[in-house]
Amino acid sequence: MTTPPHPLVARARKLAAEVLAPQAERVDQEGVPASSIEAVKRSGLLGVSAPVAYGGAAAPASVARETAEILAGACCSTWFVQTQHHTPVMTLAGSELPVRERLLGPLAKGEMLSGVAYAQLRAHPRIPVRVTRERGGWRFDGTVPWYTGWGLNDVMLLAGVTDADEALFAFTEAREQPGLRPSPPMRLAALTASRTVSLELDGLWLPDDAVALRSPYETWAATDRPKSTNASPAVFGVTASALDLLDSVDGDPTAKETARVLRARLDEVRRQANALADHPVPTERIEERLASKTRAHDVMRAATTAAVVAGGGRSMDLGSPAQRLDREGMFLLVQGQTAEVRRAHLGSLGSLGSLSS
Repeated sequence: MTTPPHPLVARARKLAAEVLAPQAERVDQEGVPASSIEAVKRSGLLGVSAPVAYGGAAAPASVARETAEILAGACCSTWFVQTQHHTPVMTLAGSELPVRERLLGPLAKGEMLSGVAYAQLRAHPRIPVRVTRERGGWRFDGTVPWYTGWGLNDVMLLAGVTDADEALFAFTEAREQPGLRPSPPMRLAALTASRTVSLELDGLWLPDDAVALRSPYETWAATDRPKSTNASPAVFGVTASALDLLDSVDGDPTAKETARVLRARLDEVRRQANALADHPVPTERIEERLASKTRAHDVMRAATTAAVVAGGGRSMDLGSPAQRLDREGMFLLVQGQTAEVRRAHLGSLGSLGSLSS
């Protein structure tokens, strides 16, 4: 007998099969439509980790990982837009400030979608976004280099660094407003569909009751740094989809054997990565986490390359799922990348036999 999947896993599979996967190639070329985001909102997946008291599911981390893998494997662009939402939810869940009561319920229930504008904090000691005290609130000045989901998100969680070297996070509406101006949508090699822009901040003022987190920078960074050392579930989703594509090639036993070998590697590295992600101390076993992340990237790169090779010249057509998955894999190599992750990955690529490790 097999254990039934968690209800949210079942919903993710239904959403992927009925909405996301059938239109993934069109979305890749035209952009994530509002209809896909509405389907994600209705699914309950936006509250996967949110507290039950606020309308969320408070599901185990393993469920959050599995649903992310399913969504990314079906349409990586849609996954990337909605994955931004989970950081604001968990920030509010851990906050004791007034904004929690105003926004956590609507975000946990999927009534609203949030984006994030905080990656620039990782540039410290450079300060791309400066926050200063002004008129009983906070003034934001500078540049957010990446903001995903413009035109799809209802609110954003914006961060900067104060004069006291604090990381300050506050919510604002995700729209052009005095002091906040978006760039035109970026044209990217992959995930252009995610509606990513940069944001110019020139005196954006937010009140005290918009603040969700205020912490010494080093305190915040100590909790943030280990997150990027874990393998992303999206990597496993894109890899699995590439292997499904490879396995579906008719009359090519070599393609099917390659898929079988790579699927065994995928299963192994996924088990290792998930065990490390579940380790109770996120700041421990960093070298193992980085090695596991690198192996996951190696398997993904092999799987997406194999799908392109098996497709031959057809893989060069922009309507080909093989080249879409290959480009999505390229994006995942650098998504959330830090200097530590980059060094580990480059070091691995410079070593002979990395795939056999």
